[in-house]
Amino acid sequence: MKKTTLRNYAKLIATMGVNVKKGQEVVITAELEQPEFVYMVTEECYKAGAGKVTVDFSYQPLTKLSVKYQSIKTLSNVEEWQKEKLQYQVETLPARIYLISEDPDGLKGINQEKYSKAMGARMRVIKPFRDKMDNRYQWCIAAVPGVAWAKKLFPKLSKKQAVEKLWESILIASRAMEDPIAAWKQHNEDLAKRCEYLNNLGIEKLEYKSSNGTDFTVGLMENSKFAGGGEYTLSGAYYNPNIPSEEVFTSPDKNTAEGIVYSSKPLSYNGQLIENFSIRFEKGKAVEVKAEKNEALLKKMIEMDEGAAYLGECALIAYDSPINDLGLTFCNTLFDENASCHLALGRGFTECIKGYENYTKEQCFEMGLNDSIIHEDFMIGSKDLSIVAYTRDGKKVQIFENGNWAF
Repeated sequence: MKKTTLRNYAKLIATMGVNVKKGQEVVITAELEQPEFVYMVTEECYKAGAGKVTVDFSYQPLTKLSVKYQSIKTLSNVEEWQKEKLQYQVETLPARIYLISEDPDGLKGINQEKYSKAMGARMRVIKPFRDKMDNRYQWCIAAVPGVAWAKKLFPKLSKKQAVEKLWESILIASRAMEDPIAAWKQHNEDLAKRCEYLNNLGIEKLEYKSSNGTDFTVGLMENSKFAGGGEYTLSGAYYNPNIPSEEVFTSPDKNTAEGIVYSSKPLSYNGQLIENFSIRFEKGKAVEVKAEKNEALLKKMIEMDEGAAYLGECALIAYDSPINDLGLTFCNTLFDENASCHLALGRGFTECIKGYENYTKEQCFEMGLNDSIIHEDFMIGSKDLSIVAYTRDGKKVQIFENGNWAF
Protein backbone atom coordinates (compact mmCIF):
# COMPACT_ATOMS: atom_id res chain seq x y z
CA MET A 1 0.00 0.00 0.00
CA LYS A 2 1.27 3.48 -0.86
CA LYS A 3 2.92 5.24 2.07
CA THR A 4 1.03 8.46 1.29
CA THR A 5 -2.28 6.59 1.63
CA LEU A 6 -1.21 5.01 4.92
CA ARG A 7 0.04 8.37 6.17
CA ASN A 8 -3.38 9.92 5.42
CA TYR A 9 -5.05 7.05 7.31
CA ALA A 10 -2.73 7.59 10.28
CA LYS A 11 -3.54 11.31 10.24
CA LEU A 12 -7.26 10.50 10.13
CA ILE A 13 -6.95 8.36 13.28
CA ALA A 14 -4.92 10.99 15.16
CA THR A 15 -7.09 13.97 14.18
CA MET A 16 -10.65 12.97 13.21
CA GLY A 17 -10.33 9.82 15.34
CA VAL A 18 -9.11 10.84 18.79
CA ASN A 19 -8.63 14.52 17.90
CA VAL A 20 -5.51 14.90 20.04
CA LYS A 21 -5.37 18.11 22.06
CA LYS A 22 -2.22 20.13 22.64
CA GLY A 23 -0.18 18.62 25.46
CA GLN A 24 -2.50 15.62 25.85
CA GLU A 25 -1.10 12.16 26.53
CA VAL A 26 -1.97 9.39 24.08
CA VAL A 27 -1.92 5.63 24.69
CA ILE A 28 -1.84 3.35 21.64
CA THR A 29 -2.64 -0.35 22.02
CA ALA A 30 -1.60 -2.55 19.08
CA GLU A 31 -0.69 -6.08 18.05
CA LEU A 32 2.84 -6.86 16.78
CA GLU A 33 1.71 -6.78 13.14
CA GLN A 34 2.33 -3.35 11.62
CA PRO A 35 5.09 -1.54 13.55
CA GLU A 36 5.70 0.91 10.68
CA PHE A 37 2.08 2.02 10.79
CA VAL A 38 2.15 2.28 14.59
CA TYR A 39 5.15 4.58 14.08
CA MET A 40 3.12 6.69 11.62
CA VAL A 41 0.19 7.04 14.02
CA THR A 42 2.54 7.94 16.86
CA GLU A 43 4.20 10.62 14.76
CA GLU A 44 0.83 12.03 13.62
CA CYS A 45 -0.24 12.25 17.27
CA TYR A 46 2.87 14.27 18.06
CA LYS A 47 2.24 16.50 15.01
CA ALA A 48 -1.30 17.07 16.31
CA GLY A 49 0.15 18.34 19.60
CA ALA A 50 0.43 15.28 21.86
CA GLY A 51 2.67 15.82 24.89
CA LYS A 52 3.52 12.13 25.24
CA VAL A 53 2.63 8.96 23.31
CA THR A 54 2.91 5.50 24.88
CA VAL A 55 2.54 2.27 22.90
CA ASP A 56 1.38 -0.96 24.54
CA PHE A 57 1.89 -4.02 22.34
CA SER A 58 -0.04 -7.28 22.74
CA TYR A 59 0.45 -10.74 21.21
CA GLN A 60 -2.17 -13.48 21.12
CA PRO A 61 0.26 -16.44 21.44
CA LEU A 62 1.44 -14.99 24.76
CA THR A 63 -2.17 -14.78 25.94
CA LYS A 64 -2.57 -18.48 25.10
CA LEU A 65 0.54 -19.31 27.15
CA SER A 66 -0.78 -17.32 30.10
CA VAL A 67 -4.11 -19.14 30.03
CA LYS A 68 -2.36 -22.50 29.73
CA TYR A 69 0.22 -22.13 32.49
CA GLN A 70 -1.09 -19.57 35.00
CA SER A 71 -3.43 -20.55 37.79
CA ILE A 72 -6.89 -19.07 37.56
CA LYS A 73 -6.08 -16.99 40.67
CA THR A 74 -3.02 -15.46 38.99
CA LEU A 75 -4.85 -14.98 35.70
CA SER A 76 -7.71 -13.21 37.49
CA ASN A 77 -5.56 -10.89 39.56
CA VAL A 78 -5.22 -7.17 38.82
CA GLU A 79 -1.93 -6.13 40.40
CA GLU A 80 -1.67 -3.01 42.55
CA TRP A 81 0.61 -1.33 40.00
CA GLN A 82 -2.05 -1.97 37.34
CA LYS A 83 -4.67 -0.33 39.54
CA GLU A 84 -2.36 2.64 40.04
CA LYS A 85 -1.93 2.86 36.26
CA LEU A 86 -5.69 2.87 35.81
CA GLN A 87 -6.08 5.55 38.48
CA TYR A 88 -3.43 7.63 36.71
CA GLN A 89 -5.50 7.43 33.53
CA VAL A 90 -8.63 8.43 35.43
CA GLU A 91 -6.79 11.55 36.60
CA THR A 92 -4.99 12.44 33.33
CA LEU A 93 -7.54 11.22 30.73
CA PRO A 94 -5.16 10.26 27.91
CA ALA A 95 -6.63 9.79 24.44
CA ARG A 96 -6.78 6.06 23.63
CA ILE A 97 -6.14 4.50 20.21
CA TYR A 98 -6.74 0.80 19.63
CA LEU A 99 -5.19 -0.64 16.45
CA ILE A 100 -6.68 -4.10 16.08
CA SER A 101 -5.30 -6.84 13.84
CA GLU A 102 -5.75 -10.06 15.81
CA ASP A 103 -6.32 -13.49 14.30
CA PRO A 104 -10.10 -14.28 14.50
CA ASP A 105 -9.16 -17.80 15.61
CA GLY A 106 -6.08 -16.76 17.57
CA LEU A 107 -7.27 -18.14 20.92
CA LYS A 108 -8.78 -21.33 19.55
CA GLY A 109 -8.16 -24.29 21.82
CA ILE A 110 -7.72 -22.40 25.10
CA ASN A 111 -9.53 -23.42 28.27
CA GLN A 112 -12.53 -21.19 27.67
CA GLU A 113 -14.04 -21.85 31.12
CA LYS A 114 -10.84 -20.72 32.81
CA TYR A 115 -10.35 -17.72 30.53
CA SER A 116 -13.94 -16.49 30.85
CA LYS A 117 -13.87 -16.72 34.66
CA ALA A 118 -10.54 -14.92 34.83
CA MET A 119 -11.59 -12.14 32.43
CA GLY A 120 -14.84 -11.70 34.33
CA ALA A 121 -12.96 -11.33 37.61
CA ARG A 122 -10.50 -8.85 36.09
CA MET A 123 -13.24 -6.76 34.49
CA ARG A 124 -15.09 -6.42 37.78
CA VAL A 125 -11.98 -4.74 39.20
CA ILE A 126 -11.25 -2.65 36.09
CA LYS A 127 -14.82 -1.50 35.40
CA PRO A 128 -15.08 1.09 38.24
CA PHE A 129 -12.01 2.88 36.85
CA ARG A 130 -13.46 2.86 33.35
CA ASP A 131 -16.80 4.11 34.65
CA LYS A 132 -15.03 7.15 36.09
CA MET A 133 -13.57 7.88 32.64
CA ASP A 134 -16.82 7.35 30.76
CA ASN A 135 -17.61 10.24 28.37
CA ARG A 136 -14.58 12.18 29.64
CA TYR A 137 -11.85 11.21 27.13
CA GLN A 138 -11.43 10.64 23.40
CA TRP A 139 -10.89 7.16 22.05
CA CYS A 140 -10.78 5.49 18.65
CA ILE A 141 -10.71 1.90 17.43
CA ALA A 142 -9.25 1.32 13.96
CA ALA A 143 -7.66 -1.65 12.20
CA VAL A 144 -4.51 -2.76 10.44
CA PRO A 145 -3.95 -6.11 8.71
CA GLY A 146 -2.49 -9.09 10.53
CA VAL A 147 -1.07 -12.00 8.52
CA ALA A 148 -3.31 -14.65 10.09
CA TRP A 149 -6.39 -12.42 9.76
CA ALA A 150 -5.55 -11.67 6.11
CA LYS A 151 -4.97 -15.33 5.25
CA LYS A 152 -8.29 -16.31 6.83
CA LEU A 153 -10.09 -13.85 4.58
CA PHE A 154 -8.00 -14.50 1.44
CA PRO A 155 -6.68 -18.08 1.79
CA LYS A 156 -5.75 -18.47 -1.89
CA LEU A 157 -3.38 -15.51 -1.87
CA SER A 158 0.20 -15.45 -0.62
CA LYS A 159 0.79 -13.84 2.77
CA LYS A 160 2.05 -10.64 1.16
CA GLN A 161 -0.84 -10.48 -1.31
CA ALA A 162 -3.40 -11.25 1.39
CA VAL A 163 -2.10 -8.48 3.66
CA GLU A 164 -2.16 -6.02 0.76
CA LYS A 165 -5.72 -7.04 -0.12
CA LEU A 166 -6.81 -6.62 3.49
CA TRP A 167 -5.15 -3.20 3.63
CA GLU A 168 -7.18 -2.19 0.58
CA SER A 169 -10.43 -3.53 2.11
CA ILE A 170 -9.81 -1.78 5.44
CA LEU A 171 -9.07 1.55 3.78
CA ILE A 172 -12.11 1.39 1.47
CA ALA A 173 -14.38 0.46 4.38
CA SER A 174 -12.85 3.28 6.44
CA ARG A 175 -13.38 5.92 3.71
CA ALA A 176 -9.63 6.45 3.74
CA MET A 177 -8.46 5.87 0.16
CA GLU A 178 -8.36 9.46 -1.14
CA ASP A 179 -9.21 12.45 1.08
CA PRO A 180 -10.30 10.74 4.30
CA ILE A 181 -10.77 13.86 6.44
CA ALA A 182 -13.11 15.48 3.90
CA ALA A 183 -14.96 12.18 3.44
CA TRP A 184 -15.48 11.84 7.19
CA LYS A 185 -16.75 15.38 7.61
CA GLN A 186 -19.42 14.71 4.97
CA HIS A 187 -20.20 11.27 6.44
CA ASN A 188 -20.67 12.68 9.94
CA GLU A 189 -23.06 15.31 8.61
CA ASP A 190 -25.23 12.59 7.03
CA LEU A 191 -25.31 10.50 10.22
CA ALA A 192 -26.19 13.59 12.28
CA LYS A 193 -29.19 14.30 10.02
CA ARG A 194 -30.46 10.73 10.38
CA CYS A 195 -30.15 10.98 14.17
CA GLU A 196 -32.09 14.24 14.15
CA TYR A 197 -34.92 12.68 12.13
CA LEU A 198 -35.19 9.64 14.42
CA ASN A 199 -34.99 11.70 17.61
CA ASN A 200 -37.83 13.93 16.42
CA LEU A 201 -40.15 10.93 15.96
CA GLY A 202 -40.45 10.16 19.68
CA ILE A 203 -40.04 6.40 19.21
CA GLU A 204 -41.50 4.09 21.86
CA LYS A 205 -40.80 0.70 20.27
CA LEU A 206 -38.93 -0.88 17.34
CA GLU A 207 -40.20 -3.99 15.54
CA TYR A 208 -37.76 -6.12 13.51
CA LYS A 209 -38.78 -8.77 10.97
CA SER A 210 -36.80 -10.78 8.44
CA SER A 211 -37.33 -13.94 6.37
CA ASN A 212 -34.42 -15.60 8.22
CA GLY A 213 -36.72 -15.95 11.23
CA THR A 214 -36.01 -12.70 13.09
CA ASP A 215 -39.25 -11.56 14.75
CA PHE A 216 -38.40 -9.20 17.56
CA THR A 217 -39.51 -6.04 19.35
CA VAL A 218 -37.68 -3.79 21.77
CA GLY A 219 -38.76 -0.66 23.63
CA LEU A 220 -36.81 2.54 24.07
CA MET A 221 -36.47 4.57 27.25
CA GLU A 222 -38.70 7.63 27.32
CA ASN A 223 -35.71 9.95 27.01
CA SER A 224 -33.57 7.79 24.72
CA LYS A 225 -31.75 9.48 21.88
CA PHE A 226 -29.98 8.21 18.77
CA ALA A 227 -26.32 9.01 18.16
CA GLY A 228 -23.87 8.25 15.37
CA GLY A 229 -20.54 9.24 13.88
CA GLY A 230 -18.63 11.81 15.88
CA GLU A 231 -19.27 12.30 19.59
CA TYR A 232 -18.38 14.89 22.24
CA THR A 233 -16.75 14.37 25.61
CA LEU A 234 -18.31 16.14 28.58
CA SER A 235 -15.65 18.85 28.19
CA GLY A 236 -16.62 19.39 24.55
CA ALA A 237 -13.85 17.54 22.66
CA TYR A 238 -15.14 16.08 19.36
CA TYR A 239 -13.89 12.65 18.27
CA ASN A 240 -14.84 9.58 16.23
CA PRO A 241 -14.72 6.42 18.38
CA ASN A 242 -14.92 3.93 15.50
CA ILE A 243 -13.17 3.98 12.13
CA PRO A 244 -15.07 2.71 10.20
CA SER A 245 -18.56 3.53 11.44
CA GLU A 246 -21.84 3.45 9.54
CA GLU A 247 -24.20 3.19 12.48
CA VAL A 248 -26.91 5.27 14.04
CA PHE A 249 -27.49 3.74 17.47
CA THR A 250 -29.31 4.02 20.76
CA SER A 251 -29.60 2.12 24.03
CA PRO A 252 -32.97 0.45 24.64
CA ASP A 253 -34.96 -0.12 27.81
CA LYS A 254 -33.25 -3.27 29.07
CA ASN A 255 -36.48 -4.92 30.21
CA THR A 256 -38.43 -4.77 26.93
CA ALA A 257 -36.86 -7.10 24.36
CA GLU A 258 -39.23 -9.84 23.18
CA GLY A 259 -38.91 -12.45 20.45
CA ILE A 260 -36.07 -14.04 18.52
CA VAL A 261 -33.21 -12.72 16.41
CA TYR A 262 -30.94 -14.64 14.02
CA SER A 263 -27.34 -13.70 13.32
CA SER A 264 -26.36 -12.65 9.81
CA LYS A 265 -22.58 -12.75 10.36
CA PRO A 266 -20.20 -14.57 12.74
CA LEU A 267 -19.44 -13.03 16.14
CA SER A 268 -15.76 -12.81 17.10
CA TYR A 269 -15.51 -13.24 20.87
CA ASN A 270 -12.48 -14.08 23.01
CA GLY A 271 -10.41 -14.97 19.97
CA GLN A 272 -12.96 -17.43 18.55
CA LEU A 273 -15.88 -17.26 16.12
CA ILE A 274 -19.49 -17.97 17.10
CA GLU A 275 -21.40 -18.81 13.94
CA ASN A 276 -25.02 -19.19 12.75
CA PHE A 277 -26.68 -18.44 16.06
CA SER A 278 -30.01 -17.23 17.42
CA ILE A 279 -31.03 -15.55 20.66
CA ARG A 280 -34.53 -15.57 22.11
CA PHE A 281 -35.61 -12.84 24.55
CA GLU A 282 -38.34 -12.68 27.18
CA LYS A 283 -38.93 -9.52 29.27
CA GLY A 284 -35.61 -8.18 28.05
CA LYS A 285 -33.49 -11.20 28.96
CA ALA A 286 -31.80 -13.68 26.62
CA VAL A 287 -33.42 -16.91 27.77
CA GLU A 288 -32.29 -19.25 24.97
CA VAL A 289 -29.28 -19.26 22.65
CA LYS A 290 -28.40 -21.69 19.88
CA ALA A 291 -25.36 -21.78 17.61
CA GLU A 292 -23.96 -24.12 14.99
CA LYS A 293 -20.43 -23.31 16.15
CA ASN A 294 -19.27 -22.41 19.68
CA GLU A 295 -22.69 -22.47 21.33
CA ALA A 296 -21.06 -23.12 24.72
CA LEU A 297 -18.95 -19.98 24.29
CA LEU A 298 -22.08 -17.92 23.53
CA LYS A 299 -23.72 -19.26 26.68
CA LYS A 300 -20.65 -18.32 28.74
CA MET A 301 -20.77 -14.83 27.26
CA ILE A 302 -24.33 -14.15 28.44
CA GLU A 303 -23.47 -15.52 31.88
CA MET A 304 -20.56 -13.12 32.49
CA ASP A 305 -22.78 -11.10 34.84
CA GLU A 306 -26.44 -10.23 35.33
CA GLY A 307 -26.48 -7.56 32.61
CA ALA A 308 -24.73 -9.71 29.99
CA ALA A 309 -28.05 -11.34 29.04
CA TYR A 310 -29.76 -7.99 28.37
CA LEU A 311 -29.40 -5.55 25.49
CA GLY A 312 -27.33 -2.39 25.68
CA GLU A 313 -27.56 -1.20 22.07
CA CYS A 314 -29.71 -1.16 18.95
CA ALA A 315 -27.75 0.01 15.89
CA LEU A 316 -29.15 0.84 12.46
CA ILE A 317 -26.92 0.42 9.39
CA ALA A 318 -27.95 0.24 5.74
CA TYR A 319 -27.46 -3.20 4.18
CA ASP A 320 -25.99 -1.38 1.16
CA SER A 321 -23.21 0.04 3.31
CA PRO A 322 -19.67 0.48 1.90
CA ILE A 323 -18.54 -2.42 4.09
CA ASN A 324 -21.26 -4.83 3.03
CA ASP A 325 -20.82 -3.80 -0.60
CA LEU A 326 -17.29 -5.22 -0.44
CA GLY A 327 -18.89 -8.68 -0.22
CA LEU A 328 -16.47 -9.64 2.52
CA THR A 329 -17.12 -11.03 5.98
CA PHE A 330 -14.23 -9.57 7.95
CA CYS A 331 -14.63 -11.93 10.94
CA ASN A 332 -13.95 -8.81 12.98
CA THR A 333 -16.67 -7.03 14.93
CA LEU A 334 -15.45 -3.50 14.13
CA PHE A 335 -16.18 -4.09 10.45
CA ASP A 336 -18.95 -6.67 10.49
CA GLU A 337 -21.04 -4.65 12.98
CA ASN A 338 -20.90 -1.73 10.53
CA ALA A 339 -21.92 -3.83 7.55
CA SER A 340 -25.58 -4.09 8.58
CA CYS A 341 -27.90 -3.66 11.55
CA HIS A 342 -26.73 -5.07 14.86
CA LEU A 343 -27.65 -5.40 18.50
CA ALA A 344 -25.33 -5.57 21.50
CA LEU A 345 -25.56 -7.57 24.68
CA GLY A 346 -24.29 -5.92 27.84
CA ARG A 347 -23.48 -2.36 28.81
CA GLY A 348 -25.59 0.48 27.45
CA PHE A 349 -24.45 4.01 26.70
CA THR A 350 -25.25 6.84 29.10
CA GLU A 351 -24.76 9.28 26.22
CA CYS A 352 -27.87 7.78 24.58
CA ILE A 353 -29.99 9.44 27.28
CA LYS A 354 -31.02 13.04 26.70
CA GLY A 355 -29.30 15.27 29.25
CA TYR A 356 -27.26 12.33 30.58
CA GLU A 357 -24.73 14.73 32.08
CA ASN A 358 -27.39 15.78 34.58
CA TYR A 359 -27.96 12.25 35.91
CA THR A 360 -25.93 9.83 37.99
CA LYS A 361 -25.24 6.39 36.56
CA GLU A 362 -27.63 4.92 39.10
CA GLN A 363 -30.40 7.21 37.83
CA CYS A 364 -29.64 6.12 34.27
CA PHE A 365 -29.95 2.48 35.31
CA GLU A 366 -33.28 3.22 36.98
CA MET A 367 -34.53 4.62 33.65
CA GLY A 368 -33.82 1.25 32.03
CA LEU A 369 -30.21 1.55 30.85
CA ASN A 370 -28.35 -1.76 31.05
CA ASP A 371 -25.07 -2.22 32.90
CA SER A 372 -22.55 -5.01 32.48
CA ILE A 373 -18.83 -5.77 32.31
CA ILE A 374 -19.30 -6.72 28.63
CA HIS A 375 -20.56 -4.98 25.50
CA GLU A 376 -20.68 -7.43 22.58
CA ASP A 377 -22.15 -6.49 19.21
CA PHE A 378 -23.74 -9.12 16.99
CA MET A 379 -25.06 -8.67 13.48
CA ILE A 380 -28.70 -9.27 12.49
CA GLY A 381 -29.04 -7.14 9.34
CA SER A 382 -30.31 -8.94 6.24
CA LYS A 383 -31.30 -8.02 2.69
CA ASP A 384 -35.01 -8.05 3.52
CA LEU A 385 -34.92 -6.73 7.09
CA SER A 386 -37.88 -4.55 8.00
CA ILE A 387 -37.84 -2.21 11.01
CA VAL A 388 -40.98 -0.35 12.01
CA ALA A 389 -41.01 2.38 14.65
CA TYR A 390 -44.06 2.87 16.88
CA THR A 391 -44.11 6.41 18.25
CA ARG A 392 -45.39 7.63 21.60
CA ASP A 393 -48.14 9.61 19.86
CA GLY A 394 -49.52 6.49 18.16
CA LYS A 395 -47.87 6.61 14.73
CA LYS A 396 -46.33 3.71 12.80
CA VAL A 397 -43.25 4.72 10.78
CA GLN A 398 -41.21 2.49 8.44
CA ILE A 399 -37.56 3.01 9.41
CA PHE A 400 -35.96 0.20 7.37
CA GLU A 401 -37.28 -1.56 4.29
CA ASN A 402 -35.49 -4.32 2.39
CA GLY A 403 -32.47 -3.90 4.63
CA ASN A 404 -31.98 -0.19 3.94
CA TRP A 405 -33.09 3.17 5.25
CA ALA A 406 -36.73 3.91 4.39
CA PHE A 407 -36.17 7.68 4.60
